[in-house]
Amino acid sequence: MEERKTSRKKFWYNDNTVGYIFSLPFIIGFLAFTLIPIAVSMYYSVTDYKLGQTPAFIGIKNYLELLKDERFINSVKVTLIYVVTSVPTKLIFALFVAYLLTQGRRGVTFYRSLYYVPSLIGGSIAVALVWKTIFSRKGLANTILASLGLQKLSWLGDPKLSMGILVLMSAWQFGSSMIIFAAGLKEIPGSYYEAAEIDGANKWQRFLSITLPCLSPIILYNLVMQTITAFMAFTQAFVITQGGPNDATNFYALYVYNHAFKWSNMGYASAMSWLMLVLISVITLILFKSSKFWVFSEADQ
Repeated sequence: MEERKTSRKKFWYNDNTVGYIFSLPFIIGFLAFTLIPIAVSMYYSVTDYKLGQTPAFIGIKNYLELLKDERFINSVKVTLIYVVTSVPTKLIFALFVAYLLTQGRRGVTFYRSLYYVPSLIGGSIAVALVWKTIFSRKGLANTILASLGLQKLSWLGDPKLSMGILVLMSAWQFGSSMIIFAAGLKEIPGSYYEAAEIDGANKWQRFLSITLPCLSPIILYNLVMQTITAFMAFTQAFVITQGGPNDATNFYALYVYNHAFKWSNMGYASAMSWLMLVLISVITLILFKSSKFWVFSEADQ
């Protein structure tokens, strides 16, 4: 009897058992909300499944139909344009502000916190509605143009301008990248700049020859994370433009949402989601493979 009690105590006080118990909420959440949905979506992608109906296995027909879908091809094109324009714009602006905030100016902590706020609320429905109101026909943007004697613009009715609005909103959410850049800038040894200054290098030369190479690992990290985020852009287009005008902002994620929940084509939407995973994986792999040509490491000779 005493041996049984001792073995039970050993079981409950075992480090592994305690670890599993504390990890149980995460394990359950991961299985219920990540792993199982992934497996189910993979199955749905090879079925003709509409919400409320029984799935019918059709093999790779959904994937073949995607290649013939002009709106799908357009959504890929639109998303790529958004990624190529918004990600560099955001990173350049974030690096510029981070550089200014690491120059020992007054109130740096306050401004750093202030600039980080848009990243916390920038993806919300409320902020998207504010941006939609600002650039509406009678919004603040056109009011300013009218006060300057300029012609009002159809910000959300012009395909080029509407995409520009979404890119601008993305760049406005530069706070998270800025914080990471600022941390990286502080880690660059001041002796590097002192040596370069003694050699006669000006600020621009020091920035190109010291700052950018030393920041290249952080640039890679921000580039990968922001690229993935941009590919999954949804809220801005859903609230502000609804994918218009003429599908000019019909982002990939928005098109997946429409097929899944608006038109109930869950099987087709699942196939699109898996193609999105493949596309993001390929682009991320390209970024990592190309990094050996431009990412500097202290271990490099």
